[in-house]
Amino acid sequence: MSRAWGLGVAVAFAALPAWAQDAGVVSPDLVESPRTGGVIFRLGGYKPLIDEEKGLGGTPYKDTFGDASLLLVELEFQRYFYQGIGTAGVGVSAGYGEKYGAAKLADGGGDAAERTAIKVVPLSFNLFYKFDYAAFEWGIPLVPYGKLGLIYSPWWVTKGSDTEVSGGVTGKGGKWGWGGTAGLAFLLDVLQPRFARDFDSGLGVNHSYLFAEYTYADVDDFGGKGLNLSSRRWMFGLALDY
Repeated sequence: MSRAWGLGVAVAFAALPAWAQDAGVVSPDLVESPRTGGVIFRLGGYKPLIDEEKGLGGTPYKDTFGDASLLLVELEFQRYFYQGIGTAGVGVSAGYGEKYGAAKLADGGGDAAERTAIKVVPLSFNLFYKFDYAAFEWGIPLVPYGKLGLIYSPWWVTKGSDTEVSGGVTGKGGKWGWGGTAGLAFLLDVLQPRFARDFDSGLGVNHSYLFAEYTYADVDDFGGKGLNLSSRRWMFGLALDY
């Protein structure tokens, strides 16, 4: 009888690690994979401040495209160089956005049969810091962060299927500028701890987040003349640590 009781206790103790994993309890033997960088997917409304260009007569953007913003989609890759009281690193991102409207007749008398579009490809290099220490050490799943970076935005305007030419000038170019971003991310690991561990062990994704951020960008060749691609915008997306 005592032998059977002892065997039952041994089986119960052997089952404890599996039960803990099923219940979402983190086992001391489960070690997170090394965390070296991140990938970010974001989208939001982008309305270039073309009509606020100094010395510009009229409101060409509003007249052609209305008050609505164009949809901007961005992809960013990050590399971490500090992990301690938070995480710091460098990031590079590329985006694409376009907006269509009715082309105007040369005499300004109304809309042409063709469609016109403005297209932008914002590229940026930034330094960032995120305070994720509280999320990892204290279990607070909110991660504030900030970024500061350099921006270069190629752009072009099309009319029909061709790049627009007005007054002998081709409607394309590129603009330099800078931007600052402040955001808040929510650590999704807290909703499904076991899934988060499986995501790490299977794909090497340490953590995942949903976030919202606000960007202040001046993209006008640092106060130069020409098309003003500056913006003030909200962006939303998904971020992954790996």
